[in-house]
Amino acid sequence: MKSIPLLAGLLCLTVLAPAFADDLDDIKKKNTLIVGVKDSTPPFGTLNPKTQKISGYDIDFAAAIAKHLGVSLTVKAVESSQRIPKLISKDVDMIIATMTKNAEREKQVDFSYGYFITGQKFIVHKGKVNAIEHLTNAKIGTVTSSTSEKQLKREMPNANVVLFNDYDEAFDALSKGQLDAVSTDEPILAGLLNKMPNKGQFEIPNVSISLEVYGIAVRKGEKRLLDEVNKAIVAMEQSGEAEKIFDRWFGPTTPVPLIRLFKINAK
Repeated sequence: MKSIPLLAGLLCLTVLAPAFADDLDDIKKKNTLIVGVKDSTPPFGTLNPKTQKISGYDIDFAAAIAKHLGVSLTVKAVESSQRIPKLISKDVDMIIATMTKNAEREKQVDFSYGYFITGQKFIVHKGKVNAIEHLTNAKIGTVTSSTSEKQLKREMPNANVVLFNDYDEAFDALSKGQLDAVSTDEPILAGLLNKMPNKGQFEIPNVSISLEVYGIAVRKGEKRLLDEVNKAIVAMEQSGEAEKIFDRWFGPTTPVPLIRLFKINAK
């Protein structure tokens, strides 16, 4: 009779012990890193209609991380609203897609150190805006399920925030006079402004409502994979590779010239 409680105890231990899932091992086993990226947000990620290949700042970081892991790279286009669902459902291994780190998202995913820092600004008709007060009651477009949407609703409660699936749709509405402004992070605005056929009619005034830190997202609890991502991007900063990627997409001779005012740090 004494053996029954002992057997029951062993069974309980077997049932309660969690299965150990490790994305790093899975990535190395399949010899491929699958990364969710943007394909219509230059210069972070843009689809070439002729080659059907996506290139950009985020894709260069994805390639460097894949190289660090010793595996090949596959990128998949994701919309802003799809980023976390695609990651949680294991459609991708990680997300590198202009994704701002914040407390709400950190409940669902784990983030790397910041690999890009920017501020949320506006694109408007030239000469219309030189202070945030000029946009208090404005009709402002942005992308649904983005940090930009949440920032606008929090910081500008009287504005009419109009949501779109992607920024191309928002810019089209702005060009047609259906919006007073489009708002998101400055480099995204600059990249999209450069694509506008009537870009001479618009500008990005020096008006900002937030500071945004982009992180690389992995599934919650995947510490080994996250550690390798952080090692990779810190090494890129130390070797100068991260700065070279920045200059490739944001340097003085590019369509979106910006000054790099940050470094990738272990924090």
